Amino acid sequence: MTNHWSDIQNADLILIMGGNAAEAHPCGFKWVTEAKARNKARLIVVDPRFTRSASVADMYAPIRTGTDIAFLGGLINYLLENDKIQHEYVVNYTDVSFIVKEGFGFEDGLFNGYDAEKRSYPEKSTWSYELDEDGFARVDKSLTHPRCVYNLLKQHYSRYTPEVVSNICGTPQDRMLQIWETIAETSAPGKVMTIMYALGWTQHSVGSQMIRTGAMVQLLLGNIGMPGGGMNALRGHSNIQGLTDLGLLSNQLPGYMTLPLEAEQDYAAYIAKRTAKPLRPGQLSYWQHYEKFHVSLMKAWYGKNATAENNWGYDWLPKLDIPGYDVLKVFDMMYQGQVNGYFCQGFNPIASFPNKAKVSAALAKLKYLVVMDPLATETSEFWRNAGEYNDVDTASIQTTVFRLPTTCFAEEDGSLVNSGRWLQWHWKAAEPPGQAKTDVVIMGGLFHRLRELYSKEGGAYAEPLLNIDWAYRQPEEPTAEEIAQEYNGKALADVFDLQTGAQLAKAGELLPGFGLLRADGTTSSGCWIFCGSWTQAGNQMARRDNADPYGMGQTLGWAWAWPANRRILYNRASADPAGNPWDAQKKRLVWWDGGKWGGTDVPDFKVDSRPEDGMNPFIMNPEGVARLFAVDKMNEGPFPEHYEPFETPIGRNPLHPDNRQAISNPAARVFKNDMELFGSADEFPYAATTYRLTEHFHFWTKHCRLNAITQPEQFVEIGEVLAKELGIAAGERVKVSSNRGYIKAVAVVTKRIKPLTVDGKTVHQIGIPLHWGFAGVARNGYLTNTLTPFVGDANTQTPEFKSFLVNVEKA
Repeated sequence: MTNHWSDIQNADLILIMGGNAAEAHPCGFKWVTEAKARNKARLIVVDPRFTRSASVADMYAPIRTGTDIAFLGGLINYLLENDKIQHEYVVNYTDVSFIVKEGFGFEDGLFNGYDAEKRSYPEKSTWSYELDEDGFARVDKSLTHPRCVYNLLKQHYSRYTPEVVSNICGTPQDRMLQIWETIAETSAPGKVMTIMYALGWTQHSVGSQMIRTGAMVQLLLGNIGMPGGGMNALRGHSNIQGLTDLGLLSNQLPGYMTLPLEAEQDYAAYIAKRTAKPLRPGQLSYWQHYEKFHVSLMKAWYGKNATAENNWGYDWLPKLDIPGYDVLKVFDMMYQGQVNGYFCQGFNPIASFPNKAKVSAALAKLKYLVVMDPLATETSEFWRNAGEYNDVDTASIQTTVFRLPTTCFAEEDGSLVNSGRWLQWHWKAAEPPGQAKTDVVIMGGLFHRLRELYSKEGGAYAEPLLNIDWAYRQPEEPTAEEIAQEYNGKALADVFDLQTGAQLAKAGELLPGFGLLRADGTTSSGCWIFCGSWTQAGNQMARRDNADPYGMGQTLGWAWAWPANRRILYNRASADPAGNPWDAQKKRLVWWDGGKWGGTDVPDFKVDSRPEDGMNPFIMNPEGVARLFAVDKMNEGPFPEHYEPFETPIGRNPLHPDNRQAISNPAARVFKNDMELFGSADEFPYAATTYRLTEHFHFWTKHCRLNAITQPEQFVEIGEVLAKELGIAAGERVKVSSNRGYIKAVAVVTKRIKPLTVDGKTVHQIGIPLHWGFAGVARNGYLTNTLTPFVGDANTQTPEFKSFLVNVEKA
């Protein structure tokens, strides 16, 4: 979230797309109802199903699953063609005036530089700005240059006319235009829309670009950085935000820093590549402090063993021979017999990753599998024959499975990071059952035993393990408090102001913020964005002051938000270039009073800069402005383009009907041995999507009898028209099959899913809740991912769970 849950009350308009907040996030949805009561805000829902969110919406539009970029691309075209953009915001706070390099091009669905054999864009040198002799990006404030971003943007989306978009999405044109017109109203300064999305956007082979298209809409409307605005991701777990914050993705380090690639053996070059210098005069480019964050991280990990002489232990970091060993890659390697053992911690991959048959077969090729979880999961019992729900030959599986029962969050102290980036401390409520231990105790025990073995027996490259600093009071059982303080960071020597020489922190003190981090080894921080969460003043995450003096819902004394307790990112954009709020009456967030900055939030910029200095709001970008043109950061192109799901019910991309390379995302994460498993509409004519229910939480609540009673049996949702065509009555059992397997469930026949006319064809869609399996006290069911294809987003590798092809028949 750029904003946070309670800030949604400040919205004038709410768009829920790629999510179903009323059902999947019912507590958070309270703030939508607050906005409606407080601001007479309107709610728009765009979804393949008429959901519980849609039932209380002012406007609802159906859409074919997987076509959100087309819908939003059409909206961008509508805004540009009808001059419904926030001009002053767009010209000053986005890159519309930046000139793109000569040679950049787009033709028939592909950007320049595509390598069909590699299924990627290895050559992206022209996906960038033209630079002048000083290394600054060239701009054209008149917006007349043919290669300025504004004109390239208009050209790219001019193809997304209402007729074309309706033909792709199946959304009726009149309803679509009504929604676009309503959204366009928020281009007026002070009028604000928020976008709320969830896995309905992320779980596609073009998921990252769906989210980016939404962000581009918000930038054109001037809604990023505004109270009641922003791009707000609705996290499905209480701590899924913390997962990415702490760098648990395979190519990341904590605080969104990145691991080096194999070619990056030189420390100075590694730092230089990530230390972006400003691309326009007077801009901050905050990543120019990358080395301070990196060195402080290495000092947190390796203590006195990380020195300037050994480049702060740089050689001890893994060097990736490919961009990342994401879960799709690891399971494909496992399936190929290239992985011997797998640690599965708080994760249920056989239920959570695509093509259950492939994941199960991959697990069966391991020598050992270690599962750390409070519950028995399908993964820990993948070897068990559960009849039709998991029909395997147990005797042929040689994998040794170890279960290490862990505590759950309520059985330990610690913090959770919610959707709005709030770190909230929680306290232990109960003792764990039986032999369950915390994850930290289990991992600490494994670390000590491994280090002891390496010390005694040696081993291949033991230094990264042997040099780790483990200075906890009880080495076998570090406390949550110690770990939280380590993430925050401390002064390892006295820290002084680099300009005035004033002392800022004494050696041994916890740091008040990441502004004090140094690249000389005098500070440590296990996650720079968490610096300030536990200071000399105490545990900021444990604060529970809900005072709201401005009535804006910012409540800066409640818990602590990264970074710097800031509640709304890019909040400098809530004021015009002179520092005056776009809406001085209702939406004052930060402002310049003629001598200093004030605000209801922690300013997200250099507070000693004056408006006339020209520092722009998007301080993490070297150009200081937000990017409508993504430079070289996205793997399938600088502008989002509509590509069909890998299993498309229409068999072609209507935007590029003659180019088979541009049917689906040409740079998506797909493995050669999985290509043949994609189904076609001839055999599997219906588009399917998965979703969650209020009455269950992922796969956990199958272990709770009351939840199992509330939603007792697996079902699939089928529209009335399709059910009538197939002769299926409500309550009958049906078989739903894809090219990878089948499930059986009860048919719920509903008015909530209606057929759509797409590319001259009638397309039926069905909905499949995902909560059932063969572990727990609930009635056994089939794993929904039995049906889903093994393909991922080109940038995040997130699987395409939300759009695939199936057939439906009576069981």
